[in-house]
Amino acid sequence: MKLLLDEIKACQLCEQYLPFGANPVMLAGEKSKIIIVGQAPGRKVHETLIPWNDKSGDNLRAWMGVDRDLFYDTDFFALMPMGFCYPGRGNSGDLPPRKECAPKWHKELLQMMPDKKLFLLVGQYAQNYYLGDKTKATLTETVKNFREYLPLFFPLPHPSPRNNIWQAKNPWFKQEVLPTLKEIVTDII
Repeated sequence: MKLLLDEIKACQLCEQYLPFGANPVMLAGEKSKIIIVGQAPGRKVHETLIPWNDKSGDNLRAWMGVDRDLFYDTDFFALMPMGFCYPGRGNSGDLPPRKECAPKWHKELLQMMPDKKLFLLVGQYAQNYYLGDKTKATLTETVKNFREYLPLFFPLPHPSPRNNIWQAKNPWFKQEVLPTLKEIVTDII
């Protein structure tokens, strides 16, 4: 696993498209049980090299009911985005994750984690990649029907503070989805 992680951290596959250069950020271990597949690191994560080291990470940890120490313990969690490097900023937020990372690295990483029990698919990019044609017409519908994807996959919206409006419009998320998420995460840990 260490050799693979070193190879990923040295990856420059799409550096020419990255405005701040290649700086792969992810975290995994051979004993990881819960695989969190997000979008791509934001600017703060790019600079600190700590995955989910921002308000989105705080929200995600709260959703799961875990603290920072447990979240960064690779015996429990692998933090594996669709794109390992910060893609830069677009008109309405960060650009989408680069498409090279997941096909290049995910399968090989997952083969090194035999104890995996659950994939948290955070956002539309992760859901489309892992659920394929089983996704619903919208992210909202996919998340609302999360039970269809259990026990292996658990689709979630992105925990960005920008999604507070979405959460307000969809009260079922806090009432139904988050309690189930916390229960499943607690059972696995």
